[in-house]
Amino acid sequence: MERIPVNRNISVDLVTVGFASAEIPAEQGLLYLFPIDDKRFYVQLCYMVYAEATVVESQVTVISFQPEFFDQFFDADILANYPFRAGRTNELQVPVCAKTINLLSQLKGLQTAMPMLKALHSAQKAVQLLHMALECILAPDPVCSLPACGFLENVQEREKILDAKKILDSNQDKNVTIRELSRMVAINECYLKKGFKAVTGKTIHDYQQEMRIDKAKQMLGAEGATVTEVADKLGYSSISHFSTAFKRVTGMKPCELLM
Repeated sequence: MERIPVNRNISVDLVTVGFASAEIPAEQGLLYLFPIDDKRFYVQLCYMVYAEATVVESQVTVISFQPEFFDQFFDADILANYPFRAGRTNELQVPVCAKTINLLSQLKGLQTAMPMLKALHSAQKAVQLLHMALECILAPDPVCSLPACGFLENVQEREKILDAKKILDSNQDKNVTIRELSRMVAINECYLKKGFKAVTGKTIHDYQQEMRIDKAKQMLGAEGATVTEVADKLGYSSISHFSTAFKRVTGMKPCELLM
């Protein structure tokens, strides 16, 4: 474990965690709130992210805010908001997006011989991450007609799912991974998968496959493309992979459309 010195009220710990290649969990962010008494709190932000999609090792960043950190704020301002007013220990998911990744990198990456500047820099990035996390948690929750996932009651979270669908619709020739998609729309991978299924009735994988196969049928039929051309254009790794996916969705082989 490595510790980044910040100040008396904020500390940052870096822990490297390894996984078996078949058991790599999704990237995630969590906020833990521990009440010390009615008006004092200890808060931790934990982020587990990967530098590359294929790695089997992750660095967990734990940012701890001591109760004294919150002494600079008015009690009424803190207690007016969930989860502080709940008066109990809370574990809340927060999104991991491109901005989160960038801030975590900056938090760990400043090189300077001046300790005071490094401490100020680290404190600023830690507070920005806390601000982003609380902004997500404290967002208003308008009533929604999609009861399958509670977080979809938040109109901002629901719009992120719709944004993810639009990204897939405009990238039919690319295999956008769930990790990439979650970063693009700034939502936790687990929430993205559950929300997408609730909104569209399909998993992200099934939606992508059906969309690509619909495009393939158009190219094979109306546009007269060859099977090889279609497989290459739509980003399949091989003709056999494309043929298998095509038959799974349509019940027929792609070459049958050319007969």
